[in-house]
Amino acid sequence: MVTMNQTSDRAALGEFLRTRRAALQPADVGLRHGHRRRTPGLRREEVAELCAVSADYFARLERGTGPRPSEPMIAALARGLRLTPEERDHLFLLAGYRTARRDLRSRHVGPGLMRIVDGLAGATAQVMGPLGETLLQTPSAVALLGDETRYTGNARCAAYRWFTDPAARERYDPAEHEKNSRITVAQLRGAVTRDGPGSPAAELADVLRRASDEFAGLWERHEVGLRWSETKRFAHPQVGRLELYCQVLLEPDEGQSLLVFTATPGTESHEKLALLGVLGTESFAAE
Repeated sequence: MVTMNQTSDRAALGEFLRTRRAALQPADVGLRHGHRRRTPGLRREEVAELCAVSADYFARLERGTGPRPSEPMIAALARGLRLTPEERDHLFLLAGYRTARRDLRSRHVGPGLMRIVDGLAGATAQVMGPLGETLLQTPSAVALLGDETRYTGNARCAAYRWFTDPAARERYDPAEHEKNSRITVAQLRGAVTRDGPGSPAAELADVLRRASDEFAGLWERHEVGLRWSETKRFAHPQVGRLELYCQVLLEPDEGQSLLVFTATPGTESHEKLALLGVLGTESFAAE
């Protein structure tokens, strides 16, 4: 770790935060512009809410009088301010860290995808990392699938949960389980081939071969090229069965993808998905 200069770096950190806040417009985060904005950009209170910190804490950081932020806090600030990967790394350096840890870098959602998600607040959508880590969910997606952003360690990866945690399969149609397992293994094998030995994908595959007999057996098939269907069938504990379409938008530079779930208008699945969107996460918070 680099030792932080208690004067100049804090001042530079505060100035950088102020300029990024000034550059961020309400429309960039799905807010109405409104009236009586005496200064450019977002208000401190708005940015603080986006970063999940108090307005007073953010104000002290901007003034250069606050405590040194932790690495997870810097990551939260980078996401809330919709920073690019280069700006995120610069923010870590200003806070006295050489760079973001690998796990924090992998959780950073680029500003392009963030802007799209901000415009999809009422939709069922989520952002996925390169190994199936759920990075961001709309309230309707949480209601459909549960809060998948809460996991840590290997459990952040959907493949790991699928083969080690029976609860991971509960919201999917049982008739789809075998197919989903094969596709999951084939896609992880493709990632290992692409990224090579010692990569996070290879490490995950090694862990799963030891942890799951099912995974180990499927791994020995050497299947590749299997892809998800656009149609996904769910078995929700409250609203029952849903048949949804899953559209995928890829962000190749960061290896991230945006999944948007929709249903055919006029169908029972469309009505159930709308119900999840209205009720949000509160009524379906119990796992």
